[in-house]
Amino acid sequence: MVEGVGRMGVFLFTTLVEAVTPPFDLRAIVGQIRFIGSRSMLVVVTSGTFVGMVVALQFHDTLVRFGSVRLLGSAVGLSLIRELAPMLTGLMVIGRAGSAICSEIGIMRAEHQIDALECMAIDPYRYLMVPRMVAGIVSAPLLVAVFTVCGIAGGWFVGVVLFGVNQGSYFQGMYETVGMHDLAMGAVKSFVFGLLLVWICSAKGYFLHLDPKGAFGAEGVSRVTTNAVVLSSILLLFTDFLVSALMV
Repeated sequence: MVEGVGRMGVFLFTTLVEAVTPPFDLRAIVGQIRFIGSRSMLVVVTSGTFVGMVVALQFHDTLVRFGSVRLLGSAVGLSLIRELAPMLTGLMVIGRAGSAICSEIGIMRAEHQIDALECMAIDPYRYLMVPRMVAGIVSAPLLVAVFTVCGIAGGWFVGVVLFGVNQGSYFQGMYETVGMHDLAMGAVKSFVFGLLLVWICSAKGYFLHLDPKGAFGAEGVSRVTTNAVVLSSILLLFTDFLVSALMV
């Protein structure tokens, strides 16, 4: 276990060093941004809208009991910006893009394509890992912002259109309550989650040949992909708690 943690740490350090060392392959980075960010837009928009609607529905029922319906906008905005948007966006991207990254790199390792790159003196970290790492760090905050906007719109639909909450109080309460500290917390979480999910999923696929179970074909790829999704999801939840505790 200690060896595995050290290997993952060296992998992250090497990838980050290569990411800030020129030259930069902008075409590869843009392609990965399209894969991780653009192609995740539909699932993020859909999930963000319905999460906002559910949050508004639950908070409206609670606030009605205490006669504080005017705080619905504040509750929806704070819960999305500080907690739900970064965490759920990270989980969605792990399920859609993280698993694909792990399986793609794992298949390249199983078919000895990474060994072929090394034989041709092509650094696999720079060629494979850096574009995905940079794309994850860039795409995650943008996806979180889209999730937040869609969630607020979904909350507005439930609160204002369905339950008749005053539209002015909905947005005014959000404006008065949400501050720069809340936005900073959401931004930090989104950057960290983008880095985390690409790191875990890429490393798991890259070290497929060191799988302790010894499977090196389709079975090995499926196993490490499952492990990558589970591990990155658990670490995302733990990191969410850690960042919230440090920035509360």
